[in-house]
Amino acid sequence: MDNKTQIGIIGLGKMGASLAQQAAEKGYPVIGMDLIPRPDLETTNLHVVTSQAELVAQLARPRKVFIYIPAGAVVDHIIDELSQHLEAGDIIVDGGNSYWGDSIRRAERLKEKGLHFIDCGTSGGPAGARHGACYMVGGEAEAVQQLEQFFTETAVPDGFLHTGPAGSGHYVKLVHNGIEFGMLQAIGEGVNLLTNYRAPLPISEVLGLWNRGSVIRSWLIELMKTQFDERPTFDVPSYVEDTGEVNWLVADALRMEVPIPVITQAVIALFGSRDSDKTWAKAVAMMRHGFGGHPFGTDAGIQHERRFGQVEGFPRLPEAQ
Repeated sequence: MDNKTQIGIIGLGKMGASLAQQAAEKGYPVIGMDLIPRPDLETTNLHVVTSQAELVAQLARPRKVFIYIPAGAVVDHIIDELSQHLEAGDIIVDGGNSYWGDSIRRAERLKEKGLHFIDCGTSGGPAGARHGACYMVGGEAEAVQQLEQFFTETAVPDGFLHTGPAGSGHYVKLVHNGIEFGMLQAIGEGVNLLTNYRAPLPISEVLGLWNRGSVIRSWLIELMKTQFDERPTFDVPSYVEDTGEVNWLVADALRMEVPIPVITQAVIALFGSRDSDKTWAKAVAMMRHGFGGHPFGTDAGIQHERRFGQVEGFPRLPEAQ
């Protein structure tokens, strides 16, 4: 195994399963855990169990356990149960989109038990987790160093950075998500302008051109072209679904008295997509589907995550009447 460290991964959804497969293919022994049996993932280096006790029992010390589940109280429940099976020196890595303040709190609580906590902002979507991610990692240097080879080898070239102490990884990822919102909104509005020109424009060719040396060339422009080629009539709902993390960033900015008008307006514009039928909103939905597999239109699971995955100190949304 080339002395590659053994990894545990809890949550074998789009991100967790993709990372487990990539790691196993690169020679890392992986024990995956999900409440739903996943025999389809079993390989020589990847074994799947259905309980935390089984997962911990099969990991060598010091154990390294990644968590890839939606943000919110469920992360605390997983960590509380997991910490009962772990021992001093073991490492828990939260790879989801948890709130950075929660990550600081969790790190302090686990430190009292002798456990290490790493907050790992993971970007690149399921494709990145499968073939090479971008990691923004917060936590004590001692713990991060033990996983440095893993992060480096499962990331794109130079796609791993230790950002600082606990909480910093998820904070940097949250700011990243806010920038993403602003970029999505600008591209969506630009596509809307292209569709409203006085004469038909070769929109696919324009998007392709912009990605050949222009100032705005980017993966999002590439995704917009790919999605437009598949759906040139924008035959998707204009309702843009999201899990609400960037709302935290807007609230943080208000408390910090840091002006973020573009990101804030992008969040408000996203809310506006849910009340009308707009081309820019369809363009944003198409790009989000392209990079993260996000659904078109409403999604009951994501609405539940947005409602119940909020962080401590944030008011709960009222129940729908």
